[in-house]
Amino acid sequence: MCCILHRLVLPMCCPEFQAHLYWQSHRRNWCWSLEVCFEQFVALYIVYQCSLNSMLSPLYMAEISPPEVRGSLMALEQFAIVLGVVFGFWTGYFTRAIPGSWSWRIPLGIQIIPGIILALGCIFLPPSPRLLVARGRFEEALQSLGRLRARPPSTLATDPLLQIELLEMRVEAAVIQRTLELDSMAHGQHVHEARGIRRELYDWARLLQYKYRDRTAIGVLMMVFQQWSGINALLYYGPTLVQSIGLHGDKVTLLVSGGIGIVQLFAVMPAIMYIDQWGRRPLLRYGAVAMGFAHFVIAIFVRLFQDDWSAHTTAAWTSVGAIYLFTAAYGVSFGPIGWVLPSEVFPLSMRSKGVALSTASNWLNNFLIGLVTPLLMEVSPSSTFLIFSVACFLAYLWSTYRVPETANVSLEEIDAVFRSSAGQETARLKQQIEHDVGLSTLIEELHTE
Repeated sequence: MCCILHRLVLPMCCPEFQAHLYWQSHRRNWCWSLEVCFEQFVALYIVYQCSLNSMLSPLYMAEISPPEVRGSLMALEQFAIVLGVVFGFWTGYFTRAIPGSWSWRIPLGIQIIPGIILALGCIFLPPSPRLLVARGRFEEALQSLGRLRARPPSTLATDPLLQIELLEMRVEAAVIQRTLELDSMAHGQHVHEARGIRRELYDWARLLQYKYRDRTAIGVLMMVFQQWSGINALLYYGPTLVQSIGLHGDKVTLLVSGGIGIVQLFAVMPAIMYIDQWGRRPLLRYGAVAMGFAHFVIAIFVRLFQDDWSAHTTAAWTSVGAIYLFTAAYGVSFGPIGWVLPSEVFPLSMRSKGVALSTASNWLNNFLIGLVTPLLMEVSPSSTFLIFSVACFLAYLWSTYRVPETANVSLEEIDAVFRSSAGQETARLKQQIEHDVGLSTLIEELHTE
């Protein structure tokens, strides 16, 4: 459903989102009760629209991107997220001293600009070729693909690379459909018997079947550990956490908190360039060790010196260094890999549902972190950092013993790790469909030439 609606929903979200931002940044004193109710509605609706965009944008990006750069683009998404966080933080920092309500109206109003750019840009977005293929509109899919790959319209019918990519999309759509039919018949059902919600529930339930269960756990737990490493606790409550390590004064705490985003921004860059060369599993393991160590150091220092930080300034600034160490380790490991790994462990026929469930896990744990962090800080700051340290240690054990290396690994090798033949079954089905649609023949002809 998301793949079908993304091109329609994205531009629809933008005008409403901009209207709410405009109202918030320009509103005046109305009736108090009406204002409060409307503010709550606006806040919830903005969250809803942002959630739609955050879900649909990466799906659309993955659908239209060439296969050879898709992995890097998914890692690049993390860079874009951090860039937005950094820009938003420092905009608020530099406008905080403006007298009156304009100190918050300006940062809120600035958000209208990228929203308008997105809304206007959606008008020129080509439809997803994969969506058109799934609907059987192959000629339109070829035209859209040619536009995305910057090919002249006169060469679309004769360009071998476009023809191969289009046939691969047809194979992908056919594999998903036939796999669903085979699974349905194996359970005594027919794929066309279930309609609407029943059909959708059955598709999601397949993620819990034995041959997909371990892969589903990888996708879900990847996002659990990504969030419980503590990164969003630092981004959401940076000044509060910085004050807990003995730094005081608005300017100092805000500058240190702003540095968290900058460190993460630069740390993501090498991951984008070398994520395939270094491998996913080593980055996760070493990243978890560094993050856990950083949290543990902070927890010990807070426990020992929280009553007299003024006499232990070295410990305070060492804790700041530990925060930056954690941020850098996250930026090259759990940050980008959290968006890459779920798309690799699932076989083709289950990839969209698996990635969607992983993304849902991300948002759920993100919500929990935002909810419990201030409560934990009130009870015990040192215990808060210790909890994040334990979570990173568990992430190390998980990445060491449960996570397969998916960089340049064949489906057969991944199946051996999961003790499943799901990927091999999909591969055999894909090979047969490639022969049926003529992809194998076209590739052989190009090789002979």
